[in-house]
Amino acid sequence: MTNILDQPTEGTVLEGPHWTEPVKVLTAKSRGSRIEVQAVGTHTKKLWTKLIKPDEFDGTIKITQAGQLAALDGDPTHFRLAAEAHRIRLAYQYDPHFAVSVFQVDPLPHQMDAVYTHVLTQPRIRFLIADDPGAGKTIMAGLAIKELKFRGLIEHTLIITPANLTDQWRRELHDKFGETFSVINRATINASYGRNVWEDSMQCIASVDVPTQGLSLVVRLPRRPH
Repeated sequence: MTNILDQPTEGTVLEGPHWTEPVKVLTAKSRGSRIEVQAVGTHTKKLWTKLIKPDEFDGTIKITQAGQLAALDGDPTHFRLAAEAHRIRLAYQYDPHFAVSVFQVDPLPHQMDAVYTHVLTQPRIRFLIADDPGAGKTIMAGLAIKELKFRGLIEHTLIITPANLTDQWRRELHDKFGETFSVINRATINASYGRNVWEDSMQCIASVDVPTQGLSLVVRLPRRPH
């Protein structure tokens, strides 16, 4: 009896026909020829009290020792990466200006107001930013793209600009926001004959005069349209 009582120690998890769910042992005491086990359900938190024959611990009941439940022998680097990914995914909930915090940008007040007060607060994002030249439309677009990506709301991004500005947009988005865009032009399309060039990159920049056949196949959002 003494040897058997050493098995269901506090914190041990038991599974068997006496319970409808795995239970965690609170106490295990001798009651005559049986063992009284008080345990709490791991799912329902229901308190269970059962009198169990000693021989049932030899095969009928599955025992998982408490020390085996939370072994700290995993890869710490993988754990840190997973924790950091989870933190970034939820960062916008406690840092409303998350994209500003993690990238080398110093937006002006009107840029912050446009993105965080007007654009991102809408349930359906359909905005035309039509400021004067030099007002920082690239910064506003970059902030909006980063925030939407952090929140898991966009997968594919297409930027359409005048032909002489495609490379400028590509450089600024890479330097300020760490975003890599592929420039799509007529030469790119001709070099990709027989293939839908829009499917080669998740993020594209094209000029207004580039043909867009097949574009509807790739410009899509995972959850809801914006």
